[in-house]
Amino acid sequence: MFEKLFMLVKNNAGTAVIDNPAIPVKYHEAVINDASSSIIEVLKGQMETGRIKELIRYFQFSGIYNNSLVSTIVNKFANKLNNFYGVEPAAAITAANNLITPVMQELVKESKNEQNKDFGLSNLLSKLSGNQKDMSVLVNRMMVA
Repeated sequence: MFEKLFMLVKNNAGTAVIDNPAIPVKYHEAVINDASSSIIEVLKGQMETGRIKELIRYFQFSGIYNNSLVSTIVNKFANKLNNFYGVEPAAAITAANNLITPVMQELVKESKNEQNKDFGLSNLLSKLSGNQKDMSVLVNRMMVA
């Protein structure tokens, strides 16, 4: 699942990373990896801090443009661009927005695709929890509520 997320990020990295003069070519792969890890870290953080209901609602209703979850991921990734790759703060926020927002839109779309088991919400949450629990019962219960 994490490899597929990396590929999802990589497939959306054109304007934000690959064609961005603020990000040197030698860092492209690392930047894409950091974008993926930013998504994973924030989603895991949601689960670890007991905000799983909000996480499920995000995927269920996906009004993502003004969503604090996406903003948190964008900020986390922008900070990495600034701190590790020397990208100026304004350019980092723009690049992060241009990459994270469409990736999260696609992730929500893929999570609703019954044929794509890798990004199914139950599977996604189970992977984020380290496969410690089968999340399908919890997800089904919360989606009905």
